[in-house]
Amino acid sequence: MDRLVYTSLGAATNQEFLRVQLVNDLANAATFGYKRGGSVSPQTVFFEGAGFPIRAQAVVPSSVESIDLRAGSMIQTGNALDIAMLGATVMGVQASDGTLAFTRRGDLQVNSSGVLETGNHNIVMGDGGPITVPAGFRLTIDRAGRVMATDPAQDIPIPQEIGQLMLRDASTQQLQRRVDGLYTPVGVDSAEGDFPTGPVTPEVQSETIEGSNVNPVEVMVTLMDMYRSFETQMKIIKATEELDRDGASLISAN
Repeated sequence: MDRLVYTSLGAATNQEFLRVQLVNDLANAATFGYKRGGSVSPQTVFFEGAGFPIRAQAVVPSSVESIDLRAGSMIQTGNALDIAMLGATVMGVQASDGTLAFTRRGDLQVNSSGVLETGNHNIVMGDGGPITVPAGFRLTIDRAGRVMATDPAQDIPIPQEIGQLMLRDASTQQLQRRVDGLYTPVGVDSAEGDFPTGPVTPEVQSETIEGSNVNPVEVMVTLMDMYRSFETQMKIIKATEELDRDGASLISAN
C-alpha cells in the first residue's frame, strides 16, 4: 500500500512547478512582450538503493523555466518609442538589482533623469551603457536598434545617433526566467549576464508593440486537465488509505 501512496503523492507534488508556471503565464496574458514558459513534461525515474529497490517516480527534470520566444501579436501604436523585437531578438536592460538581464518588452520611455527605460522602469542598456537622451530632442529607433535624436529647434533637423540598443539574437541560446520576470542566459555567469549574439541579425520594428504569446484558452484547458489529474491522485491516496484501514481491521478481527 505504501508504494501506491508514495507514487500517487509524488506525481501530485511534482506537478506543482508546472501549475505555478501555467498560472504565471495566464496572469501575464496581457503583458507587453511576455513570453510563456517552455513546456516541461514529467519523466519517470527509477530509484535505486536501500529502501527503493523497485520504485518509480514521476519527476520534473528541471525547475528552471525556459522561455518560448515565439512571436506574440503585433500592435501598431504610431509611438516612435515603441518597438517590437523580431525573431529571437532580445534587448539588454539593467534590472532593479543592478545586474544585466534581457527582455522582450518594447514600450520605451524617457524617465525624469533623461535615461531611456522600459514601461516597467528597467533601464535600457546600449552597447556603451545606459542611453541618455538630450532634453527636448525627438527620438526615433531604426530597424537595427540605433537610437536617433533630432533637435526640433534646428532650421533643418538632422537626426544624430545617441546610442545603439543592446540587441542579441537568442536563436541558439537558451534563456531562463528570473524571479523579476526578466531573462538570463542558461550556462552563463550570472555576474556577467551577457551572451554572444546568434547567427541571425537582431532587428526591431518601430512604432509597434508585441503582445504576449500566451493563448489563454490553451492555458486554461491545460490547467483544468492538471487539476483533474491532481484530484485523481488524491482519490487514489484516499482509496488506498481505506483499503489499508479495512485490511488492518480484518487482521485484528482474526
